[in-house]
Amino acid sequence: MTTNQVPYGYDNFGFTTEQVHAGEVVDAQFGARIAPIYLTAGFLFDSFDHARERFAGNDGGLVYSRYANPTNTAVEAKLTALERGVDSLLVASGQAAITVALLGILRSGDHFLSTPSLYEGSKTLFRENFERFGIEVEFVDDPHDIDDWKRRVRPNTRAVYGETIPNPKNDLIDIGLIADFARQEGLPFIIDSTASTPYLIRPIEHGATIVVHSASKFLSGHGASLAGVVVDGGNFDWARYPEKFPQFSTPIGGAGSPGSPTLVEKFGNRAYLEYTRSVIAGRLGPVLSPLNAFLLQQGLETLSLRVERHSRNSLVVARWLEAQPEVSSVDYPGLASNPSHDLAVKYYPRGTGSVFGFTLEGGQNDARTVIDALQLFSRMSHMGDVRSLVLHPGTTSHAHLSEAERVKLGILPGLVRLSVGIEDEADLLADLELAFAVLRSAPGARGTASADQIVGAR
Repeated sequence: MTTNQVPYGYDNFGFTTEQVHAGEVVDAQFGARIAPIYLTAGFLFDSFDHARERFAGNDGGLVYSRYANPTNTAVEAKLTALERGVDSLLVASGQAAITVALLGILRSGDHFLSTPSLYEGSKTLFRENFERFGIEVEFVDDPHDIDDWKRRVRPNTRAVYGETIPNPKNDLIDIGLIADFARQEGLPFIIDSTASTPYLIRPIEHGATIVVHSASKFLSGHGASLAGVVVDGGNFDWARYPEKFPQFSTPIGGAGSPGSPTLVEKFGNRAYLEYTRSVIAGRLGPVLSPLNAFLLQQGLETLSLRVERHSRNSLVVARWLEAQPEVSSVDYPGLASNPSHDLAVKYYPRGTGSVFGFTLEGGQNDARTVIDALQLFSRMSHMGDVRSLVLHPGTTSHAHLSEAERVKLGILPGLVRLSVGIEDEADLLADLELAFAVLRSAPGARGTASADQIVGAR
């Protein structure tokens, strides 16, 4: 089964079938079942005229791996199918995906709106790096208040940005509500779906325009390589707003080439992705190695199996944590007590992922004790791995913020972030029980545990 003749999304296969088969190419010469790794910088041309046609984009062939590579193309087709988009672009990391996705739309002098709760690396990218490009970001105070969004729209506003499951607070947004606002304002809605993956939600089906992922995380699962992807939903009418987005309505040869077609005329609903691939990513060069694309492909084939287990384990862990007297809050939308639970039920019937925080009443010292006592959880700044991971955001990812800024974001001294893996849930709970037993045995702790209790927790 290949996608050479029939595009995926029209065959009505189940998700797990598609994650295995979508985009695959069977090697015609040797019959290799797995798409090969094409470790080549460039591709041969048959003649002078052939090279000219390739560079003119008239024969659809490959020119250079900075723009496209057969290994990457196969993985892009799989991701396009899984997200129900029209095309995808692989890049070197999640940060590269966010950057090229937005630069395909924004230019100096533009302004865009964002939800307030985001991965801190994205916020820093927007506030510092994008500012140097002359692009301004503005964060709304309340993403559920459409009036808050509307009053911030300016004549130079060009996009709306958000995350499906914000890291680490899990304060969910109403994707459909924001998508409706963006559509009414004539703005594309870009959403980072790293923490959810298309198995839990397909944002394009809820009105998002463009989906980005740090594919290093759940999409790969193994933590062996970096990757990022931009998926074009093909559902935004770029030609309707030539003043806002002139790059799609200007002749491809430039304003001085009136006979040339525009990107929309030549590529239709894939115009955005073609522009982002050739002009933004192709020129800036955040290229994904075909070897890393191959590793991503291997991870994608088991995505649903892993994410289902991730989510199941996380709900068990979250419920256990919620019952501990030392824990003041658990930021997991799968819990009925969570403020985002109604949105979780609406948008995430298969589960709400496995990256979330919990806050210890004893603050940073208690967080240190618990984190250092864990044995099965790895202490590292990654997420979405098959292995369970733990981190203290206040002294790592959010350390550059002031204390007041951290408090405003809910990053309190006792906040611990987990990325729950696919290990046996009994082993995960035993590890946490051991860590909490150590916490209770610490000098001055409430309800100090006995030595027998600590041993029993092992």
